[in-house]
Amino acid sequence: MSNQINVMIIDDEPYSRVELKHLLTSYEDISVLDEATSGEQGLEKTIRLTNIHVLFVDIEMGKVSGMDLVDSIQNLKHPPHVVFATAHPDYAAKAFRFEAIDYLLKPFSEDEVEETVKRIRNVIHTKQSSTNEVPNQVKGKLAIETEDRIYYVLPEDLFYVEVDNGETRVHAREKFFTTKLSLKDLQEKLSDFSFFRTHKSYLVNLKEVEELIPWFNGAYQLKLKHIDEEIPVSRTYAKELKSRLSL
Repeated sequence: MSNQINVMIIDDEPYSRVELKHLLTSYEDISVLDEATSGEQGLEKTIRLTNIHVLFVDIEMGKVSGMDLVDSIQNLKHPPHVVFATAHPDYAAKAFRFEAIDYLLKPFSEDEVEETVKRIRNVIHTKQSSTNEVPNQVKGKLAIETEDRIYYVLPEDLFYVEVDNGETRVHAREKFFTTKLSLKDLQEKLSDFSFFRTHKSYLVNLKEVEELIPWFNGAYQLKLKHIDEEIPVSRTYAKELKSRLSL
C-alpha cells in the first residue's frame, strides 16, 4: 500500500495557490500533482485525472464556484476527498454536507495546514485499510428492530431519531418507524458516522444539516434538508455542534 497522497489545488488566486503549494510540499507524503485556475478547469481536470486523492478548493471563483464543482463531482464513481480553502468563513455549514475533510481559512497558517494534513492522512489511510478487510461481509447497514421485524438501513439514509413519550422514532429516507432500541443504543451504533446528539431527545445526521438558527438562551434550532420540522439544539450541546459544523 502506497502512503503517497496526491492533491490538486483549485483556486483563481495565484498567490494563494503558491502559498498553499509551498506549505503542502513540506510534507513528504503529500504530492501536489496539479493546479487549476478556475472552477471550470478544476472540474475538467478532476473528471479526467483519476489519481487525485484530495482537492483543495476555493469557494468563490466566478462562473463555477467551489461548491458547484464539488456538487458536480459527487456522481463520479470514486470522487476525490475535499478540503475547502477559502477566505470566507460563512460557507462552513453548507460545506459540511459535502463530507469535506476540513475547512481552511485564508491566509493559511502552518499550524492549521498541519492539522489539515493530519486529518487527510487519517481519512485516506482509514479508507485504504477498510478496502483490505475480509470481503463477503454485510457492511454499512444498521439493523433496527421494531415490534414485528428488523429493518436494515444505510446510515446515510437516516435523517434523525427522536424520543417522544418514551417511544424511539426513526425518521429515514422514505421510511418512518418506531424501534425497541433506545436513543443511547442508536447513538452508540452510529458513533462511526456523522451523527450528533443535539438534545436529550434527538440524534441528528449532520450531513443533512442545512441551517443552524439561533433560538434563545444559547439554544438553537436545526433545519434539515427534506424535513419541515426544526430540530432543537440544547445549550449543553450547542458549542460542540457549532465546532462540528465548522469542521
